[in-house]
Amino acid sequence: MGLAGAMGLAGLRAARGVLGGRGRRAGGSLPGRRAAHFTFQPGAEPAQPGHTQKMNLFQSITSALDNVLSKDPTAVIFGEDVAFGGVFRCTVGLRDKYGKDRVFNTPLCEQGIVGFGIGVAVAGATAIAEIQFADYIYPAFDQIVNEAAKYRYRSGDLFNCGSLTIRAPWGCVGHGALYHSQSPEAFFAHCPGLKVVIPRSPLEAKGLLLSCIEDKNPCIFFEPKILYRAAVEQVPVEPYYIPLSQAEVLQNGSDVTLVAWGTQVHVIKEVAVMAQEKLGVSCEVIDLKTILPWDADTVCKNTLLRI
Repeated sequence: MGLAGAMGLAGLRAARGVLGGRGRRAGGSLPGRRAAHFTFQPGAEPAQPGHTQKMNLFQSITSALDNVLSKDPTAVIFGEDVAFGGVFRCTVGLRDKYGKDRVFNTPLCEQGIVGFGIGVAVAGATAIAEIQFADYIYPAFDQIVNEAAKYRYRSGDLFNCGSLTIRAPWGCVGHGALYHSQSPEAFFAHCPGLKVVIPRSPLEAKGLLLSCIEDKNPCIFFEPKILYRAAVEQVPVEPYYIPLSQAEVLQNGSDVTLVAWGTQVHVIKEVAVMAQEKLGVSCEVIDLKTILPWDADTVCKNTLLRI
């Protein structure tokens, strides 16, 4: 890359930080605007035994990460600004509790973050990498798709980086513009060797994230940032696990099946109500949860019943 190219790249990086709101300001909101296009409805009380606590989605993420660091002495969390708690406060307090060698900042280089995470995982430790926004995951695309996803296959199962989990805030909020609003899961949904997961609520987020971290395959865990504070539920304080690649039927219906994940689950639940009230159409609602590998059995079985 020539000097002009390097200066241009540096300028773009600076611009997306200043104009796009990268850093602490990115979680802010504009006065007088209603960002949400749905109303979050908490799910049923958790069936898991033990003490529960009211948590929003980012607090449930923090709780999951706290559980992992406490249980697994090899686990490390790293990314841009995670040491002070992260843009959305998902790692707040963890560096003070577990030390700077286990929760630490990285340079502003997504390719380097994922590459480092692959190395940590191959060495046998548990690597939890944070990409500050899902929109910024593209520079790491080669590391994720060509290295992490293929490491086990490439080595004939002699080596793997299955203990790598990549977290990233995902989706729109309403004022994030083009660099803070993207949903890039489709780019990874066709790549064997990865698991891609998106939760719909705080209760789901903790259980699914813990399952991703325990899973023996590299996982990408996208977190709907519009739900970080808007979604609140009773969540168990102790660890629990929600199986990956198992969709959930949230509402039975006899006419049509609606499938969604993450934020859109709440949208289609409202659509199902409207369809019933205005059109007399009975809608089944399914939360896919895991995008790759997706639960084709549940979706196809329920749909074929109506053919």
